[in-house]
Amino acid sequence: MTGDPHGQGRVATSGPPLHRARSAMILLHGRGGGPEDMLGLADHLALPDIACLAPAAAGRSWWPQSFLAPLAENEPGLSSGLAAVAHIAASLAEEGIDPARTVVLGFSQGACLALEHAARTAVPYRAVIGLSGGLVGTEDAPGEADPALYGHRRKSFDYSGRLQGTAVFLGCHERDPHIPLARVRASAEVFEGMGAAVTTEIYPGAGHAIVEDEIKALRALLNR
Repeated sequence: MTGDPHGQGRVATSGPPLHRARSAMILLHGRGGGPEDMLGLADHLALPDIACLAPAAAGRSWWPQSFLAPLAENEPGLSSGLAAVAHIAASLAEEGIDPARTVVLGFSQGACLALEHAARTAVPYRAVIGLSGGLVGTEDAPGEADPALYGHRRKSFDYSGRLQGTAVFLGCHERDPHIPLARVRASAEVFEGMGAAVTTEIYPGAGHAIVEDEIKALRALLNR
């Protein structure tokens, strides 16, 4: 793996050209997925006035281990993925789509990347959406493995910026095999502490997928 594995990745697009779009959405796929999966989700949302940009992770994964693993085990993929998202956002701004007209959405590993990007940069996006994901964290915390984090140690969440009023949506099953509910709850608390307007939807049962209730909620959010 190079020092910047995602730096030259392709970006798939759909929807109207940027000069005609009401807003833009950066869509981040999960481990083993790809941009076309996320463009399919965008199609399902049925929002024809939003331009969609979906980058591809090298090897179909933004980083090799669980997002709960020690940070060093997921480098350089994590830093490269964060840089890729920031680059797309900057490119949109150059094309006249400012953050207030930009949505960052991810599923699974892509949700973790979307949320971590938003927390670290504190850019006031129109919305930040994490479907089955949570914050990666800024530093490994001391202590023993935590059963509530599926046997991983806790992380520190040290973000200095503010996201006053930014809409943050977190959706996850209550028993997701990859995303502990404790990390979803902690992520919501972090964003609330940064001033974001946080909506957390926990769906009953076990699963790791996007459900129709999330689609309805996202349509309502993005049509405001």
